[in-house]
Amino acid sequence: MSSTYIVLDLEWNQSPSGKENSIDHFPFEIIEIGAVKMDETLQIISEYHQLVTPQVYTQLHYRITQVTHLHMRDLISQGKYFPEAVRDFLDWCGDDARFCTWGSMDLVELQRNLDFYEIENPFDFPLCYYDVQKLYALQQGESSDKLSLDRAVEEMGLEEERPFHRALDDAYYTGRVMQALDFGTLYPYLSVDYYRLPQSREDEIRMIFPTYMKYVSRQFPTKDEALADKNVTDMVCKDCRRMLRKKFQWFSVNSRQYLCLAVCPEHGYVQGKIRIRKKAKDDETVYVVKTMKPVNEAKAREIFEKREEHSRRRREHIREKRKASKMDSEKR
Repeated sequence: MSSTYIVLDLEWNQSPSGKENSIDHFPFEIIEIGAVKMDETLQIISEYHQLVTPQVYTQLHYRITQVTHLHMRDLISQGKYFPEAVRDFLDWCGDDARFCTWGSMDLVELQRNLDFYEIENPFDFPLCYYDVQKLYALQQGESSDKLSLDRAVEEMGLEEERPFHRALDDAYYTGRVMQALDFGTLYPYLSVDYYRLPQSREDEIRMIFPTYMKYVSRQFPTKDEALADKNVTDMVCKDCRRMLRKKFQWFSVNSRQYLCLAVCPEHGYVQGKIRIRKKAKDDETVYVVKTMKPVNEAKAREIFEKREEHSRRRREHIREKRKASKMDSEKR
């Protein structure tokens, strides 16, 4: 296990007048950094807190004040500008610490703010971290990993000794949830940050977990080009690393998600799931996150039925299209 864990939480501001006055690629400006440092036994050994004086969105969005109870006068009188604040924070973190967050957004926004201020990104690539929200969902056996932090604290029966929705307090509670988890079992389930993506085929990310494999591709100009790439569509057994024969080809669940079923002669059925993602809404390029995991016969049958339903809908769509085309021709 890592010798040090940094449990991080950030608060950020946005344009008070909405998206139309936001700066491209900089929608959120960090206004508060909070973190707790934990040793290898998950005991809290240090805390860090710093307000950040905004330089871009210099008026607080009303929702930010409503949730955090922060005011601009506090950020001006007690804050540091981001370049100084983040350097102090990273110095406090030390070397070789593993970051832990509630959800995936904090490390994304930290790196986005680093880029905006042209500060060198200090993190390894790929940046692996613990998403405690996901770990909690895994332990609870829940399909969704979007439970709020305060709800998780309540469900675990942890004492609510601080308020929520301030950076240091939320970092503290995230650390408390982490302490209460069966972390020894969950330790292998690292998350990978998608802010920086592989730049080449050689850089593409492959991770093996106890129950599944994950692959993260480089960026492609279009979805069709991504789905034509062999690395994207190959199916592999996580246990024996064997290239697998597909029971049927990938089919779309929706415009951004695809399923496949393959079979390993030694380990049985393997489900493949592809998610097509964009790094930003206004970016036309896409990347792929693919997971491959063993499934039982019941789950394999469920995937097969989804594929049959997909084929049925596709045939109906083709028939309706032909029918409409024929009617148009007859009218002419």
